[in-house]
Amino acid sequence: MTAEIERGNSGQNLDKLPLFFKGSVITGFGRGSKQLGIPTANLPVEELEEELKDIPIGVYYGWANVIGLEDNRVFPMAMSIGWNPFYKNTKKTIEIHLINKFESDFYGAELRAIGLGFIRPMCDFKSLEELVKAINDDIDYAKSSLEKDENKAFKNNIYFTQE
Repeated sequence: MTAEIERGNSGQNLDKLPLFFKGSVITGFGRGSKQLGIPTANLPVEELEEELKDIPIGVYYGWANVIGLEDNRVFPMAMSIGWNPFYKNTKKTIEIHLINKFESDFYGAELRAIGLGFIRPMCDFKSLEELVKAINDDIDYAKSSLEKDENKAFKNNIYFTQE
């Protein structure tokens, strides 16, 4: 993988965005926090197949919250949908990094997310360091994109509070 990744252009149809979905946080591969220092909340793909069927695999940005955590506060997020080529995954995953530091895990809690935009396609990397740099760049891109007025409005969407 080259050091420069084009962000923000999928070259594919993204008419399905924004993408609204929710699910109970499940245990993932255990790499996010331990190997990468970037914890992720994983959602069960099987329950979200209909929502994801026409969505290109890749990295996205948006907003997310965890019901019952920090007064249901909504956080910016970067999210991976697909197969992680660096780890040679054979199973499709949804891994969401809420851009916040949490004191504890929240396995089993309901996570709600709104995916608003595409960051980049899935890529393979030559080293763990390249992967971590790319993810951190994705997080910066997500934060910057969510500062736009049209994206900020979704932070207060009723989806995050409705029963």
